[in-house]
Amino acid sequence: MPPPSDIVKVAIEWPGANAQLIEFDQVLDYYISSLEIVCCRWSLSSSEQFALRYADGPQLYITEQSRGDIKNGTILRLAISPMRAARQLLERIQSHGIDARLEALKELAKLSADPTFATEFINMEGLATLARLVESGTHFGEMLAFTLTAFLELMDHGIVSWDLISVSFIKQIAGYVNQPMVDVSILQRSLAILESMVLNSHSLYQRVAQETPVAQLIAHLQVSNQEIQTYAIALINALFLKTPEDRRQEMASTLAQKHLRGIILNHIIRGNRPVKAEMAHQLYVLQVLTFNLLEEHMMTKMDPNDQTQRDIIFELRRIAFDGDNDPSGTEKRKAIYTKDYKMLGFTNPVNPAMDFTQTPPGMLALDNMLYLAKVHQDTYIRIVLENCSREDKHECPFGRSAIELTRMLCDILQVGELPNEGCNDFHPMFFTHEHAWEEFFCVCIQLLNKTWKEMRATAEDFNKVMTVVREQITRALAMKPPSLEQLRVKLRSLSYSEILRLRQSERMSQDDFQSPPIIELRERIQPEILELIKQQRLNRLCEGSCFRKLGNRRRQEKFWFCRLSLNHKVLHYGDLDESPQGEVPFELLTDKIPVSDIKAVLTGKDCPHMKEKSALKQNKEVLELAFSVLYDPDEALNFVAPSKYEYCIWTDGLSALLGKELGSDLTRSDLDTLMSMEMKLRLLDLENIAIPEAPPPVPKEPSTYNFTYNYG
Repeated sequence: MPPPSDIVKVAIEWPGANAQLIEFDQVLDYYISSLEIVCCRWSLSSSEQFALRYADGPQLYITEQSRGDIKNGTILRLAISPMRAARQLLERIQSHGIDARLEALKELAKLSADPTFATEFINMEGLATLARLVESGTHFGEMLAFTLTAFLELMDHGIVSWDLISVSFIKQIAGYVNQPMVDVSILQRSLAILESMVLNSHSLYQRVAQETPVAQLIAHLQVSNQEIQTYAIALINALFLKTPEDRRQEMASTLAQKHLRGIILNHIIRGNRPVKAEMAHQLYVLQVLTFNLLEEHMMTKMDPNDQTQRDIIFELRRIAFDGDNDPSGTEKRKAIYTKDYKMLGFTNPVNPAMDFTQTPPGMLALDNMLYLAKVHQDTYIRIVLENCSREDKHECPFGRSAIELTRMLCDILQVGELPNEGCNDFHPMFFTHEHAWEEFFCVCIQLLNKTWKEMRATAEDFNKVMTVVREQITRALAMKPPSLEQLRVKLRSLSYSEILRLRQSERMSQDDFQSPPIIELRERIQPEILELIKQQRLNRLCEGSCFRKLGNRRRQEKFWFCRLSLNHKVLHYGDLDESPQGEVPFELLTDKIPVSDIKAVLTGKDCPHMKEKSALKQNKEVLELAFSVLYDPDEALNFVAPSKYEYCIWTDGLSALLGKELGSDLTRSDLDTLMSMEMKLRLLDLENIAIPEAPPPVPKEPSTYNFTYNYG
């Protein structure tokens, strides 16, 4: 008879003694009694002075709340209780012996990641003690590094508010950042502490901004250590994000004066080392925050009565048509202006200011048009005059095109949206020019004009042209061109005919496959293809994937890995110190969930970790990548996939394990692709042969069979 599912067998270690094997009841309140039994076997008195910890991984303490997480076959270790450990370490870090204090701080830095220990240590005023040690300025080197590490780990639990940090502590930490020569580990932790202060407290943001010059942070970007560069740019992003809206433009100007863009380009993007994932995320955040400066103009409607704004439109007309010698008569001048504005492609040529009253793109479109007209005047004049000389039905309306293009670019680059946690989608080319947004617009408006000509479009085809242009731009951006010039090259290669070819190769033409015989053939093939996709998903789960732990504001990334057993019966998972380069052996994954225990797979807002009150709850991209595995007894293993692809792979694979349909976007795409290939292979011999809609009718029986040969 198999043992009850609530009973788990574990091994418990104690230094200098043989391990004990005991049965642990996760439902009944046996934790204290089990601890007493273990202490009794090793002749240890006062069992309340001891506790159990995991022997592997983070080695967290086991509590009454977490005892249900213990898995069968887990190795535990008997250790002194969190309260006792906190008291001893607090005494040792205040001892006079330097070596003893160093060892105590080293052990404290490791234990501080445990929430149970952290609570006990903070309750004993341990955090205040660490702050005083930092403020005293008597610690250096390793001792200071371990002190800062422990402080940061303790604060990350959210037990104590950052607002309680003293001014002298902030000055001391900022001093480490401002020193020209300081130990790398101390500098890393100091930058991380300052970033957490800025993100968690408005009052501390103001103090950190005063104590930490931007010039010094930018200087840290010029070192060869990419981790220091990552911490420094993370602090710059935090300061940028928390700067009041009315001062963000001033902050951006300061960064531009300090040549931030050029330093990032030369020392990070074009450096000798590849850009790591965390650095890529910080560059993406900086890119988003920079583009968000455009939001004010994007959401500002043009006032038709504002003379300054009307003068900008008049300047566009003057540059295009050299309108210095205007007629003197008011009516005649008005008629000429209306004609010119119509040639410029405005929807409302009588009062073109009305074209800019919709937001987005608002005044941002007018800014882009003026930049093109002044900086790339020859290009602007050529585009306008080219369309003026065409037949009316084939002219590309420059004004309307520029406004819609600006709206499209804002949507593609998510202007005005907050950065997504875990996203690394930065574009190197935006760091190659001081006016990257405006130059990007200038490249794209020329593409639009070129595509319009290739499609021989008319006014009725405007939306079709914009759809093709959007596809051209997104495909080119996906290639991550390193410069704007490379973007031009890639866009030139993505002509309208090339887009049509790519579309045709990526999806099956539905028009050719709607006859009943073809539909019947598809229905026969589809189950085989779905089974093939299902097996691929399960094989991919057997290989496993690495997931990043979110919600950690520090730059020290933490990972965990999950994979399916080869017999498809168990999910193995466990924490990792760093992102793996390949498969992770099952032996390193200490936790597991039997597939038979899985009750359901939840996605998006239904996931337990998405219902918690946190910044992730409001992050659309994280919501789209979140899923949870519910297993007995009503516990959940929570995931946030690193990409949409991994999300589809895992949700499909888990659905296959539970005998449910595969419903992801990736499955639909794979099904279309594989069905297209299989259908084309099977119909290869019927090329250029018309397939009838229905089978030919069976002829009537002949009246006689005299036509048959008589062998007699």
